[in-house]
Parts: sequence; structure tokens; C-alpha cells
Amino acid sequence: MGPIKTTIVGSLPKPEWLSVPGQLRAPWRSEGSALKQAQDDAVALSLSVQEQAGLNIVCDGEQRRRHYIWGFIEHLGSVDFENPTKKKSRGQRYSQETPAPRVLDEWTWTKPVLLDGLRFAKARTDRQVKVTLPGPMTVADSVFDEVGGRSDADFAAVYADLLNKEARALSEAGADVIQIDEPCFNIYTDEVKDWGLEILERAFDGVTAKRAVHICYGYGTEVVLNWKKVNDDWSHYNATLPLIAESSIDQISIETAASGVDLSVLDCLAGKDVMVGVIDVGTEEVESAQVVADRIRHAMEHVAAEHLIACTDCGMVPRSRRAAEGKMRALADGAALVNRELGA
Repeated sequence: MGPIKTTIVGSLPKPEWLSVPGQLRAPWRSEGSALKQAQDDAVALSLSVQEQAGLNIVCDGEQRRRHYIWGFIEHLGSVDFENPTKKKSRGQRYSQETPAPRVLDEWTWTKPVLLDGLRFAKARTDRQVKVTLPGPMTVADSVFDEVGGRSDADFAAVYADLLNKEARALSEAGADVIQIDEPCFNIYTDEVKDWGLEILERAFDGVTAKRAVHICYGYGTEVVLNWKKVNDDWSHYNATLPLIAESSIDQISIETAASGVDLSVLDCLAGKDVMVGVIDVGTEEVESAQVVADRIRHAMEHVAAEHLIACTDCGMVPRSRRAAEGKMRALADGAALVNRELGA
């Protein structure tokens, strides 16, 4: 094992017997005890394919969630996912308005949501286990607060306190990495400075596991890919990463394989672990190990090898299982090439 480790952002494609493949928010194909067993089987499969690929840090592939946000917030209180309202979200980057689930009552946290899932995963692997959670700014931007009509900042602050209880419980139960997903940090850069990072720190307060934040430009879906084709401004990390460099966050996940980000922006993160996206999740094409190795070498011009974690750009739930498994093998094989060059 060399200094460069490997992991994925979080989500993997769901097996066809669990839900409709390649589709975000796809409905489950079963319910009750049959659904729980199907989810257990899908998580066991996800762990197995990550280990077989050779990844160092594994996760449950988000097989217990229809969507990376929905699967957590639905346990906090009443949310109407079936009758969403329209909301200006994601900075209107992808559309003028987006369907937003309606929050129908005040959220509370009474017990851990993902604890049983963490225990299930840890019982089936001897590798480091990461748990992913949806971040305060991103959740506030994604839902419609029908209860209090609060600003996104106020809603995010309330949610962060609940999220902190979950993160602490998972950390105490042995999660090696707690990753909070904040793709909105690549959209609302002024808000990140004004309140977003402070609220993210509140969500991590008291967490002893590695604290990670994932900031990307979105899933490899058609609407996101269409935006990327015409986007000519990739400067968002220039605003957010220097702020994170001064924070208590240990690891930062960024997208570089399918974006136009200038990797010199990583220079400010000296001493932090950087999960560098070296796998493009917007295509079915599987990269060669050499392509991945070249991307890692490029990143090493700005991140020390002992702090570099080779990663995917974003989640792979929209991809086919064949592509996702091939990309994970390429990820591990590319990192192995560079580690051998480093004498590992």
C-alpha cells in the first residue's frame, strides 16, 4: 500500500432488483421487510465490488437512499416528496425553477438514521468506512420550508444542529470518515463566506472521525452535462477552498476530471487531505489506468502524495454497473501505478 489512497464520493448504481437503474430518485421495487433485505444485499454487493476493485476507503454506495438528500431528511419529519412545489434553486444553473419537496412540520432528531447501516457495513469489511450526509446549505436550497418560510441561512442553521447529532453518533460508533456533501458551495460562493462555512463547522462540532466535505459540479446527468458543455467559469474553488483551508475540516473532495478547474487552486490546502476527482462520472467510458495515473501525477504538482486521495468526481448512481465497476478498478489501478513509482 502506498501513500496515495482511493475512494469514491458516495453513490453507486443500484441493482435492477432494488430500483430502476440509472435514474435519480427511482422508486423502490419492494417494501417492508423485503425492501430491507434487498437493501442489505445491495450494500453487501457494493462493499464487495469496492474491495474487489482495490479501494482503500469504502462506503455503502448509498444503496439505502432513493436520493442522497431524501434518504436522510425523510427521517427527520414530514416531507412531501410526491407533491413538490417550484423553487429557484442551484442558482438557476440548470433551470429557472426546480421541483422542491415541501417541509410540512418542524424537523427533529430522535435517534440515528444511518447507524444500523454503518454497523452493517463495518461488520462486512476490514477497510475504513465512510458515511456521507447531505449538507446544510444544499438541503436548505433543495427543499421548500412550508412551516416557517425561513431564509436558507436560517433553515440551514436549524438543520445543521440535527445533522451534528447524527454525525456525532456515527463518529462514536466507529465511522472512519464523515463526509458532508455540499455541492452548493460551488454555486453560492458569497453565502459560503457569509454563513455557509460557519454552519458547516457547526454540523461537525465534536465529531472525532475524519471530517470531510464534498464539493462538486454535479452528477453525470444530462442536465448537468449540458451546463458543463457551455460553462466557462470554473473559478468557484478559488473562493471556497481558501476558507476551508482555515477550517477544522480534514478532507476536501473536489471535481477535476470533468471540469476546467485549474489545479493550482489546491496549493492553499497544504496539510489537508484532498480527494481529487480523477474519474469522470458523466460518461460510460471507462478510463485506462494510465489516464488515471496521469491525472494523479498532475494533482501531485499541487498536493503531497501522503495527502492525496484519488477519488471520483461525484457519485456514480446514474452510471451502469459495468461502467461504475470498471471505473473503480481503473481508479485503484491508476493509483497503484503511481504508488509503485513512489517506491511503495
